[in-house]
Amino acid sequence: MKRILTMGYLLGMSLLGQAQETVAEGKIINQEGEPILAATIQWQKRKAISDSTGYFRLTIPTKGKISLHISAMGYEPLDTVMTSVMNGVFKLTREVKVGEEVVITGTLRSVRRSESPVAVEIFTPQFFKRNPAPSIFEALQQVNGVRPQLNCNVCNTGDIHINGLEGPYTMVTIDGMPIVSSLASVYGLFGIPVQLIDRVEIVKGPASGLYGSEAIGGLINIITRQPEKAPRWAIDGMTSSWSEQQWDIGSRFRIGKKASQLLGINYYRYQLPVDNNEDGFTDLTLQHRVSIFSKLSLARKMNREAHLAGRYFYEDRWGGQMNWTPAFRGSDSIYGESIYTNRWEIIGKYQLPIPGNWNFSFSGTGHRQNSFYGITPYFARQHIGFGQLLGHLRFAPRHQTLIGLALRYNRYDDNSTATRDTLTGANRPDRYLLPGLFLQDEWDLQDRKTLLTGIRFDHHPIHGMVFTPRVAFKWGLSERTVFRLNAGTGFRVVNLFTEEHAALTGARVVEIREALKPERSMNVNLNLTSRWKWGLHHFSTDISSWYSYFHNQILPDYDTDPNKIIYQNMKGHSRSVGMTVNLEWNWANRFRLQTGLTLQDVARVEKINGKGSKQPLVLTEKWSSTWSASYTFPNARWVLDFTGNLYGPMRLPLLSNVDPRPGMSPIWGIQNLQMTWKAGKKIEVYGGIKNLFDWTPDRAAPFLIARANDPFDKQVSYDAEGKVLATPDNPYALSFDPTYVFAPNQGRRGFLGMRFTVQ
Repeated sequence: MKRILTMGYLLGMSLLGQAQETVAEGKIINQEGEPILAATIQWQKRKAISDSTGYFRLTIPTKGKISLHISAMGYEPLDTVMTSVMNGVFKLTREVKVGEEVVITGTLRSVRRSESPVAVEIFTPQFFKRNPAPSIFEALQQVNGVRPQLNCNVCNTGDIHINGLEGPYTMVTIDGMPIVSSLASVYGLFGIPVQLIDRVEIVKGPASGLYGSEAIGGLINIITRQPEKAPRWAIDGMTSSWSEQQWDIGSRFRIGKKASQLLGINYYRYQLPVDNNEDGFTDLTLQHRVSIFSKLSLARKMNREAHLAGRYFYEDRWGGQMNWTPAFRGSDSIYGESIYTNRWEIIGKYQLPIPGNWNFSFSGTGHRQNSFYGITPYFARQHIGFGQLLGHLRFAPRHQTLIGLALRYNRYDDNSTATRDTLTGANRPDRYLLPGLFLQDEWDLQDRKTLLTGIRFDHHPIHGMVFTPRVAFKWGLSERTVFRLNAGTGFRVVNLFTEEHAALTGARVVEIREALKPERSMNVNLNLTSRWKWGLHHFSTDISSWYSYFHNQILPDYDTDPNKIIYQNMKGHSRSVGMTVNLEWNWANRFRLQTGLTLQDVARVEKINGKGSKQPLVLTEKWSSTWSASYTFPNARWVLDFTGNLYGPMRLPLLSNVDPRPGMSPIWGIQNLQMTWKAGKKIEVYGGIKNLFDWTPDRAAPFLIARANDPFDKQVSYDAEGKVLATPDNPYALSFDPTYVFAPNQGRRGFLGMRFTVQ
């Protein structure tokens, strides 16, 4: 009897124990119905991992309602609430990734990438997090065919090269508005809080047909998040072994029932002078900057849009001799380059409450720069106002027509000859209105074909009417393969002193030999994208080739006279031809490899004695390569990232025929390693090593800065014509010049950071 009672007691306790448990089992699949391997299903500290069929089983020691968190690399996380025993199918949505279909605005109309006739490359914050950087400027080194170029060894100012073209040929916009003016081309990509960025879109090739001047070589459009879709809190703090400090803080909150506000702060500080190459000058410019960004979104009837955003940017940067202090600013005893920058921006978009889809967008910027390059002062102010009325019309069932009116006002003033009458000395700020009209028609042909045609007219007060047509054709060869053809023209009005810091640094004399005319270009671009899969392997390819022809181009001439930088419109022409290849391999969302290769030939062709003479451009590489490899460990908490790039040789600016520095750079590159630990839903800790192999350009040359020991040329001797003479103290007849730069001077460094996110 006792044995029966004991067995009954144990059976009852077993049944009671089972009654206190919840068994969750099922299958994890993607949107195509394919199983997802290594998905993590978690309840508090308990978790299960899905197998190759997507199946999982998780026993939870409780009953009633429970919350499961399901996550997998490359997919949006899923939170679900369940009761009792559950056996179901859970579908995860793919994250936005490079090469996949996302909503884009490359044609000023929101479409999915696969439907766009214009080839647009998309990069999300997840892409940039694989190698966190203090600014978007530095982060773009991961993008194939895009290279951040430093233009000065001392102040570390720079620009962005796309397909071998100089920075001023690329337009930078925020939310589609051209707020980054020529004066701010160096700083426009600094101080934008990464936490507030939704994605970055890059169009390679002329976009003047829609965006006007400055979009002659390409377009970088930084799209910020909508306040209602941003996390409630997003904080990212990072420090490095070089004592760099960076904070990115973003917050979302509501104002009443119909308004959402997004607030972001970016802070960067580096104040530790380092001179590892022992030339007496700082290897990395000291910087102290803060950027405050705010965006307001209003809820309106019929889901009409209404946004207003603003940003304030301040930076204090200096580089120079190690013992420089602000007390020596502008003096000729200790050399330094000091730049104070104050900038404000405002951006707005309002969808008009009238039939159809009509939007009015506007932007305004104010930029003030107070700087000294040694004893050379450069004080400048620029104000730009921009307004655009855009209408989306349908005149026929298969046609999407876009019509736009644009007006741009520019006022620029500085202390250089650019805005001063050389005869009377009177100050004459540069002011002009640039009205524009553009029309675009997108015709949806049969059999997955689309034809886009567009024209734009701009009227410049000096150069008159400027006409820029464009045409694009998309052919969907299959559901996974798309071919695109783009062709168009571009134009650019040059503001020399705002774009060429070489004109302000060093001892070279600037010579402008003629009244500069607008640059013009013609471009053809072919693009083929394809995606396919094999088992758990996913592949994608993106292949592009281009040809660009420029006339009236303005390029700095360092060769005719080593003591001068000569600017004039080219008598011949220049051209850029090349191709890029991007490959992506994703295995089971566990391992992902993205790699790219760019081959290009960028040169100027001038007639000498009736014959064309081809000359490669300075600081333009023949080839480059980028890669990014990520591995997620089975527990889904640890991620390892290895990123890097390689650049082929490029021609460098020398001061004389006997300059001992190499005229060509070596093959060089920078590699980075990062490990990320996902501590939970809210916290990520990351750290690693940048410039893993400690590569710096001083390895390839006896010195980088010419006459670093005599930055004011007090001991340089000249002949009757003003040319530098060779002396025992100066055997190579050099003058002070910091423009011999092709790579960052910052060596290997460790970094550590943490991200905190509350949805």
